[in-house]
Amino acid sequence: MTRTETVELQDPVGGSAPVAVGRAGTWGVTWHGVRTVALLDLRQRVRSTRWVVALVVWFVAVGGITLLTSGAINALGGFAGRPDGPLLFAAVTGLVLGLGLLVTPTLSSTAVNGDRNAGTLATLQVTLLTPAEIATGKLLAAWSTACAFLVAGLPFLVVALAMGRTPVQSLFRVVLIVALLLLAVCGIGLGFSALVARTAGSTVLTFITVAGLTIFTLILFGLTYPSTTTTEQVRVWGVPAAEYPADGSVPECRWYTDQRDVTHTERSWWLLGINPFVVVADGAGTAEPPPGTETEVLSTIRQGIRELRAGPAPALNECWSATDPAELRRSVSTAPVWPWGLAVNLGLGVVGFVVAVRRLRIPQRTLARGTRVA
Repeated sequence: MTRTETVELQDPVGGSAPVAVGRAGTWGVTWHGVRTVALLDLRQRVRSTRWVVALVVWFVAVGGITLLTSGAINALGGFAGRPDGPLLFAAVTGLVLGLGLLVTPTLSSTAVNGDRNAGTLATLQVTLLTPAEIATGKLLAAWSTACAFLVAGLPFLVVALAMGRTPVQSLFRVVLIVALLLLAVCGIGLGFSALVARTAGSTVLTFITVAGLTIFTLILFGLTYPSTTTTEQVRVWGVPAAEYPADGSVPECRWYTDQRDVTHTERSWWLLGINPFVVVADGAGTAEPPPGTETEVLSTIRQGIRELRAGPAPALNECWSATDPAELRRSVSTAPVWPWGLAVNLGLGVVGFVVAVRRLRIPQRTLARGTRVA
C-alpha cells in the first residue's frame, strides 16, 4: 500500500508557515534517491581492496584459461575439423558465465543484512529515501560491480571473435544475455539478504539457488527421464528381427509397427530451458559451421534443446539408407527457447527485489532475534 508522509520544517528566518517536505510511499522511486544509494554502495566497494584484488584475479584467470584453451585447440588441430573460432568463443562464453555466476552472489547477498549488522541501514531508512529507492540503489550497485567483471572478460571474447567464423552480433547477444542473467542473480541475492539476518546464511541460500538453476536442473532432467519414458506402438522404417535371413544377406527396409520405449521429453525440456548456460547457448545466435565440419558447441546445445522440446519423432528410422522415405524427415520448430529461460531467471530476480522492498519498510512489525536496528 502506498503511503505519503509529510515532514514539517519550521522556517528558521521569520517563523513563517512550516515548509512541507513530501516522502513517497513504499514503491516511490526517484532517480536522485536511487543514485544516492548506489553511489554510497559503490564508494564503499571501491574503498575495499578485496574488490580490486578479485577483479585482477578474475582477469588473470579468464586470460590464462583462454590462452590454455586456445593452445590446446591449435595443438589438436581444431578437434577433428571443428572450427577453432567458434569453439574458443563457446569456451570463453561458458567460462565468463560460470565465473560470473560464482562471483555475483557475493556482491548482493550481503547488501541489506550487512548494512543492518553494521548499523548503517537504519540511517538510510529514517531519511526521505523510500524502501524501493534503497533496494533499487543497492541492486544497481551490485549489478554494476558484476558488469565490471563481465567487461574485464570482454577482451577475451573479442579474441575468440577475431579467430573467425563467429558472427559479430553473437558477441553483443552473449554480453547482453549474460548481463541480464547477472542482474537476475543480484535480485535473488538482494531478496535473501533482506530475508535472512546473517550474511553467511543469505550467501549460502543465493549460491544454492544459482546451483539449482545450473546444476540441479540437469540432475532433475536426468532423474525424470525414466518417468517420461513409456512403451508404445510406433512405426518403424527398417527390418523386423524375425525377418533377417539365415544366410546373412541384408533384406530391404519396409514399414512395420512394433512396441518401443518412447521418451516424451516435451514434458520435461523446460528443466533444461531455464538453465543459464542453455539460455546463453540458445540466444548466442552463432552460425552453423561449414559443410564437412563437426557441429559447433553452442549450435549443438541450441539444436538439442529444440529437439527435446519437440518430443519423440513420429516414426523411427532403423535403416539409415540413402533411399529413406521423405516422411522420416521431421521439421523441428526454430522458435527460440532463450526468452522463456531468461524470463524465468529474471522472474526469480523480481521476486527477490519485491521481498527486499517489503522487508525494508518501516515500521517493521517483526524482526529476527538478535537483529541490530541502529
